[in-house]
Amino acid sequence: MIRLPLFAGLAALALATPALAQDAVKGESEFKKCKACHAIVADDGTEIVKGGKVGPNLYGIVGRTVASEADFKYSDSIAAVGASGLVWDEAELAAYMTDPKAWLVEKTGDAGAKTKMTFKLAKNQADVTAFLASAGQ
Repeated sequence: MIRLPLFAGLAALALATPALAQDAVKGESEFKKCKACHAIVADDGTEIVKGGKVGPNLYGIVGRTVASEADFKYSDSIAAVGASGLVWDEAELAAYMTDPKAWLVEKTGDAGAKTKMTFKLAKNQADVTAFLASAGQ
């Protein structure tokens, strides 16, 4: 009896794996909306996605402490979130992309929290975060 849920769980995981890979491919296309402000440049200088310098480099963002990109001037609000030790994961990134101001208000408790990111990604946030996770390895 115990084996059935175990096998069902493993089967669900096996079926989900290709979907995640597909999401990253879709996310790469969706990232075109982001590259006006953001680039993805590896630590060795390799440009994965050529983009703007208005926003921080997004290479390795998944697993990195919030507001920790060297040489980027963050708003005080997001810097405070980073100082708390919060680390970007795919769920946090997706929530931030959806509404950066609302995310900062939630994280800081400050209704006057400010962000430099004025763009809101209305859909496919999970796809973009899957792409960022794959591009930062």
